Amino acid sequence: MPPAHVCYGNRRSAGFSLIEVMIAVVIVAILASIALPSYREYVKRGKRAAAQSVLMDLAARQQAFLLDKRRYGTTKAELSFTSDPPELDADYDFSATANNGVSPPTFAVTGTATGSGVMAGDSSMTIDQNGTKLPVAYWKK
Repeated sequence: MPPAHVCYGNRRSAGFSLIEVMIAVVIVAILASIALPSYREYVKRGKRAAAQSVLMDLAARQQAFLLDKRRYGTTKAELSFTSDPPELDADYDFSATANNGVSPPTFAVTGTATGSGVMAGDSSMTIDQNGTKLPVAYWKK
């Protein structure tokens, strides 16, 4: 019987070599560099869609307010819109403005991207009494 300390052949030790670990790290880095920007854009599109929903709600409230009071509301509070949705609170500020001194009266509701959060640097979105939605690229389906 041979002694226990003798090695037979050129056996490889258990585990990974440094080159194998480095190749795995490079592959993960390449996948992350492709996936992360795509994910960020996906999140932005989702937040824009949620903001558009809020703007459509505010525009509908303006139209209902016009039918009830024969003028548009000049603030969100007047439209019974007391707080922004929590999921958009860090990304958008919503406002409602009206000009009731002209005939016919006009309004605009705006979602302004804040300087912090995912939407930093994004354009503001607006909808007015005629249903004009700006910027057009954000409202396309």
